[in-house]
This record gives sequence, C-alpha cells and structure tokens, in this order.
Amino acid sequence: MRSTTPDPVLVQLGSHRWLVPLLADLAAHKGARFVELIHRLGLSRDSLARTLEAAATIGWVQRNPGHGHPLRPEYILTEAGSSAAARAATIAGAQREIGLPPAAATRWGLPLVAGIGAGHDRFNALSRLLAPATPRALSQGLTALGQHGLVTRAVLDARPPASRYDLTPSGRLLAAACN
Repeated sequence: MRSTTPDPVLVQLGSHRWLVPLLADLAAHKGARFVELIHRLGLSRDSLARTLEAAATIGWVQRNPGHGHPLRPEYILTEAGSSAAARAATIAGAQREIGLPPAAATRWGLPLVAGIGAGHDRFNALSRLLAPATPRALSQGLTALGQHGLVTRAVLDARPPASRYDLTPSGRLLAAACN
C-alpha cells in the first residue's frame, strides 16, 4: 500500500542543498574541522555555515565539546545525526554512481523521487503526499529531476489532459537509496 505521508527524515535531508554531502562526509571522517569541510565539499564559507547551522537546528550536528587540539574534529554527529548520516551516505553514494552532482537536487527532489518510486505517479498525488510543498516548488523539482535524467513525463491523451511521471533507471537507483 502506498504511503500517505512523506518520510520526515528524507524531507529534512532535502531541506538544505548541501546537507546530504555534509552528513555523508562527517560520517565517513568521524567529524571534521570547518576548513576541511570547505575543501572536501568545495563550497563557500557562507554555504557551509548555513548548512552546519541547519544541521545543528535539526539536531544532527554539534560542535565537539572536546575541541581544542588541532587534530580533534570541530564538528561531530549527534546520536540522531548518525542514523541520518548513514542514510545520507547511501544517497550520496547513489548520486555518485549515477553521476549526479552533490547539490543537484532541489529541496523537494529526494522526496519527489521517493514518492514516484512508491507509486505516486500523478502530480496531484505527489502534491497530496508532499502537502507543505507548493505546486510551483513541485513543478520546479520535477523539471530539475527531468533535466538530470531521473524522471520522465508522459502526457496522457485524456480529457482533460494529464501527466504521468516515471523514474528512469538512474531515478530508480536513487529512489532505492532514499528508502
């Protein structure tokens, strides 16, 4: 049976463009210093600061209470962040495998891929599933996913015309990683 609510962890992972790569990196390196994250992720100081702040607000990342020694990481995962980071690492691995840039997805990209993979193939079904998302945000997300070769759109010859969305093989790989 199809789920009628979006996965809250997946929605939170998609809430910030760099959250998936950040959590995957922190999990892989057991924490990191700010400068290391800038170099490994290849993003600006402001973007990293906003992403770390978002992750801390959610409760996934914290400053290391034992920081002070140059070899100790400045930021570490919390207990809740460890399970989210494991999922983020799976998603980041799937993104690498299909050649998708780390920050290619829109805010609703991952929940859209998971929703289509779960059988919600019409726009209104996706809209009901991802209720806080506006129709414009969903439309932009579906367009971006189509441009990255993850989703196809078929216009059905019906009255009124309707669209049906389906995942490409790359999209199915990403959807499997999201679950």
